[in-house]
Amino acid sequence: MRSFPYKSTKKPDLRSPGRYLLWLADAQRGTLWLGIFYGSIWTVCQALTPYILGQAIDQGILPGNFARLSGWVGLLVSLTLVQSVSATLRHRAAVSNWMQAAYRSSQVVGYKVTRSGDALPQKFSTGEVVSTSASDAMRIGEIFDVAARLVGSLVGYLLVSYLVFQSSWELGVVVLVGVPLCGAGLLFVIRPLQRRQKDQREAAGQMTALGADTVAGLRVLRGIGGEHIFVERYRERSRATQLAGNKVAYSLADLDAAQVFVVGVFSVAFTWIGALQAVSGQIEVGQLVALYGYAVFLVSPIRTAADAVSRFIRAHVGAKRIIDVLSTPSAVHDAETTVPAPSAPSALVDAVTGVMVSPGGLIAVVSGDPEQSADLARRLGRFEDAVLREAEVRWGAEALHMMPLREVRSRIVVSDAEPQLFTGTLREELDPTGEHTDAEIMAAIDVASADDVFDGLEDGLNDQVTEKGRSFSGGQRQRLTLARAVLTEAEVLVLIEPTSAVDAHTESRIATALRGARNTPGHTTVVVTASPLLLSAMDTVAFLKDGRLLAQGTHRHLLDTVPDYRKVVIRGEGMDGHSSEGELAGNNSMHGGDN
Repeated sequence: MRSFPYKSTKKPDLRSPGRYLLWLADAQRGTLWLGIFYGSIWTVCQALTPYILGQAIDQGILPGNFARLSGWVGLLVSLTLVQSVSATLRHRAAVSNWMQAAYRSSQVVGYKVTRSGDALPQKFSTGEVVSTSASDAMRIGEIFDVAARLVGSLVGYLLVSYLVFQSSWELGVVVLVGVPLCGAGLLFVIRPLQRRQKDQREAAGQMTALGADTVAGLRVLRGIGGEHIFVERYRERSRATQLAGNKVAYSLADLDAAQVFVVGVFSVAFTWIGALQAVSGQIEVGQLVALYGYAVFLVSPIRTAADAVSRFIRAHVGAKRIIDVLSTPSAVHDAETTVPAPSAPSALVDAVTGVMVSPGGLIAVVSGDPEQSADLARRLGRFEDAVLREAEVRWGAEALHMMPLREVRSRIVVSDAEPQLFTGTLREELDPTGEHTDAEIMAAIDVASADDVFDGLEDGLNDQVTEKGRSFSGGQRQRLTLARAVLTEAEVLVLIEPTSAVDAHTESRIATALRGARNTPGHTTVVVTASPLLLSAMDTVAFLKDGRLLAQGTHRHLLDTVPDYRKVVIRGEGMDGHSSEGELAGNNSMHGGDN
């Protein structure tokens, strides 16, 4: 079993689609050269077959020399065996090159997605990114599949030209000039194909994007009865994609017809000239047979060249799309010169609000404007370096955005208000690194009060989670992502509205369990919430007004001394701050990995 792609430490060259394709070629140059070597042997064997047949006729059959005939026949058998072996090896190398190029492109796109933060979603829809990784990457792989055959065809063409010159210089000139002219003639058909393939790619990308966005919001659409509108839009996109695909098919049909016509005209002309020379005695009978074999062989280089050009066009379009994704500046990245993160738990200080998160204990952040408190949480989690350059957060003595990103992500984990669940087993969902025992996972589930979710699964931790956790209600997804967050055992855990989709009784249990699990030395927990049940379990509460820290203290102290705080909290309490499980829910995504 082979693992693709093979490892490569070089960064992709994004200056142009051509340079990106050359970067891929350089990354797999070993197997690429191997494919070219086997492809050249394969085509050389094909090119020599007519020559050996001609020699067998002229030196063996016509003069009745059985010994010479046996020698040429033996050579032909040996050549056939070499051709069979080299064809198999060439195909294996071609598939390897195709898979490496395709999977390496998918890999760099995936790497970019996980490390771009909010920058990529702001520029591309989910469907466009998926189409780039799944479709464009495969199209790029195709050019590396045909590369071995293309170079081999060139070698075979040059060899045949030399052999034909040995028989007739006139026919040699026909081969040297005619084959390139035939290939050039096909360009008139390939140019419209390039334009139509680009249009088809854009239409397919738009259709995929619309489909992905529709599926993601299917529950909401059904709730408001608007699915028929999006179905009609998808039909329109699908129809446009179909029409664009039909135009591509027309061009491909024209290309195939042009290949048959051009190659047919060349083969007839080449064979006709050879027959005239045989009749006039300029060449031998065996040479005429060889010339006919050469004419048949030369069909392959012309068709391979046309196929390679067509695939290169598709690869060029795909490479351009991938470059668009990869060249999007990441929202977070390591600076050219980084500063070390504090070696021991240290305070986080936000310059905008004036909030200081001291190491250890539980602190809540409350604001009359939920966006302000959520923005503070995102700054503490380093979601966008550009924001932190304007609104600095210091961790210990240094700026947070100047520290190594990997260390920040391993020690500060943010569970956002819209976390994601992915496909896989529940065990993999809650413990992606596989570092915890089942007992530890169950303890985290207990903290999140998600025991009822677990009890309803037939296979327990081995139960399969559907895409985005759609088989769970909103409250169940929220509690499972909370369990996942707790299981990280992060030095600083930031939770944004972790109980907004659960009832009051469940929230009370979560508040008590969360305090017991996180109120330990070396662990700091920041909770963005306005729920009195959670606030009463906090060591301290920071209250923001107009984006600045107005007061800080215990929940009870702020209730008694800060009227504005009381209005915010009582307002949430009066509304009960909750809804039945599944009504408020929203998929919640935990940003504990690289952004």
